[in-house]
Amino acid sequence: MSKYYLFAPGPTMIPSETLLEMAKPILHHRTKVFEAIFRETEERLKWIFQTKNDVLMLASSGTGAMEGAVVNFLKKGDKVITIEGGKFGQRWGDICKAFGVNAIRHMIEWGKVCKPADIEKLLQDNPDVRAVFWQASETSTGAAHPTKEIAAIVAARPGCISVVDGITAVGAFHVPMDEWKIDILISGSQKALMLPPGLGFAAVSDKAWAFAETSDLPKYYFNFKKERKNLAANTTAYTPAVSLIMGLNYNLKNMQEEGLEKVYARHNRMARACRAAAPAMNLKLLAEVPADSVTAYLLPENVDGGKVTKGMTARGFTIAGGQDHLKGRIFRIGHMGYYDDFDILQVLSAVELTLKDVGHHLELGQGVKAAAEVLGAKA
Repeated sequence: MSKYYLFAPGPTMIPSETLLEMAKPILHHRTKVFEAIFRETEERLKWIFQTKNDVLMLASSGTGAMEGAVVNFLKKGDKVITIEGGKFGQRWGDICKAFGVNAIRHMIEWGKVCKPADIEKLLQDNPDVRAVFWQASETSTGAAHPTKEIAAIVAARPGCISVVDGITAVGAFHVPMDEWKIDILISGSQKALMLPPGLGFAAVSDKAWAFAETSDLPKYYFNFKKERKNLAANTTAYTPAVSLIMGLNYNLKNMQEEGLEKVYARHNRMARACRAAAPAMNLKLLAEVPADSVTAYLLPENVDGGKVTKGMTARGFTIAGGQDHLKGRIFRIGHMGYYDDFDILQVLSAVELTLKDVGHHLELGQGVKAAAEVLGAKA
């Protein structure tokens, strides 16, 4: 007999109570009963996004919200900046290219974070830039870009909007949309919000909605103006993911009861424990500034990361490897959403045993000990 343990950076674990909530008899989406749930959920989304703005709910993955954040606010030939320090930063540039938007692709070494001064300089040299796109948390590297500082630089320019991928940030750490003057903040269901994949979210500022009035890029399903109009009537333009929204409402209610600061503190504590384990296991962290949602460990040259992920799978644990040129060079542990202190100790124990199996030099128990010391410390 074996158990299954999910520690990928998405999808993440789902509470059993949430699964039961989503297993309730399906509701028709054009009924007063579902409209009431939808309205309640939208208000709770505003809470987690820390905004007074509308938060659109899309039946898609987070990439659908990314595409919508491009096609609804720009014109063909517009100039933008995409900050690309990982696989998902590249995705911003690729989406812009697909729709005829001219991206200045600001390349950063994977694991490093963007310097705000570099964006300031790019905007000074290119005053016609209409948007800046980046990740609050680059899932492929575990790095957290300085979102507050970059958003402030963009906010000072009336003709430019900030577009932030918060897919592995919203619900995991502090990204207050209104306070930081972020114009578009997106997320997805299968990360810190503890749901299956299938919901994308986009919160949009008044400044960004003004850009939508002049957008001429093709759009049909991801038509944010149409979604906003339907949102006012407590529904969606097209068939929503009814069961996922019911589960989302349930999870957000529980997060509200826990309290936002406690949610963030819990994520931070687990992230610090994972980071503390790295040197104790003779490993380095990949990220220059690690996010509280996912930890990426850099492996020595003589250790094949593919063997690490396969070894973990054999023990019943799903973690993630590296992508593109980092394939075989890193492994990643997700710890956002439905995880607690003992989950972290458990996965690190399995990591130690697996590293030992593949020939990495370490003393068993030291990584777990380092993590336990963080988790056991008084707040």
